[in-house]
Amino acid sequence: MNDTIRTQLEHRTIREYENRPVPEEIIKQLIQVACRTATSNGLQACSIIRITDQAIKDELADICKQEYVARMPELWIFIVDQYRNGQIAKEKDCHEESIRDMDRFFQAFTDAVLMAQNVVNAAESIGLGTVYFGSILNDADRVIKLLDLPKLTFPALGLGFGYPNQNPQLKPRMDMELRMFENKYKCFDSYLDMIKEYDEIMQTYYDLRQSNQRVDSFSNQVVTKLKNINPIRQRIMNVIVNQGFDLMLDKADQK
Repeated sequence: MNDTIRTQLEHRTIREYENRPVPEEIIKQLIQVACRTATSNGLQACSIIRITDQAIKDELADICKQEYVARMPELWIFIVDQYRNGQIAKEKDCHEESIRDMDRFFQAFTDAVLMAQNVVNAAESIGLGTVYFGSILNDADRVIKLLDLPKLTFPALGLGFGYPNQNPQLKPRMDMELRMFENKYKCFDSYLDMIKEYDEIMQTYYDLRQSNQRVDSFSNQVVTKLKNINPIRQRIMNVIVNQGFDLMLDKADQK
C-alpha cells in the first residue's frame, strides 16, 4: 500500500485547528492541484473563492450553524461557474441559451466537487486536516448575496483546512456490499438485517461534535435526518433558477 492510499484510508473530518496559518507556498501548491483537476469537456466551469475576510467567515458560520466555520485557518468556497464561459461566448458573438441548461449546471457542479476532493487529497497528503461544508446550502441565496455571485454561478460546497488540533476516531463505514454492485443495481429484501452489525458498530463511535458522546445507530440517524427538514434547502432549485439556469422540465417526460 502506498502513502497516498494509506492517507486516504485514514481520512477523518477535522473541525478544530491550530492557530497558525497555512504557508502561502502550500496554498499556491493546492491552487495548482485545483487547476489540474479533471474537468468536463475541458471547459473548467468552476471557480474558488478564498475567504480571508473575518466578517464573511462569521456570516458563513451563521448560515452553516457551525461556529467553527469562523475559525477556519483556510476557508474556500467552490463555485459552479458558467458565467465566465458565457461571457467568453458573448464576446465571440455567440448567444446560445444552452449555457443555462441543466447539462451545463451539472457539468460545472461536478467540476467543483471533483476539484474540492482533489484539494483534500493533496492537503491531507502533507499533513493538513480538512472539513467539508455542505451546510453553505442552508441558505444558498444568502451565500450568493454575501459572495456577490453573478448569474450563472452557484455555491457548490465549502472546504476548510489547516493544521489539525484534534485526533478524532476513525468513523465506521457501511460495508461496500451495500454500495458496490456489478453491472446492475442490487436491491436487498431487508436493509435493516443487512446493516444490523453496522448499526451496532456505529454506536461505539464517539462524535467530538456532541461532547464526545457515542452516536446513535446508523438506521436511527437516517430517520432523524429525514425528519430534520430545512424548508429553505427544500426550495434550492428555485435559487438555481434565480441564478439564471433553466430546469427545462418537460411534463411529458415526467413519471
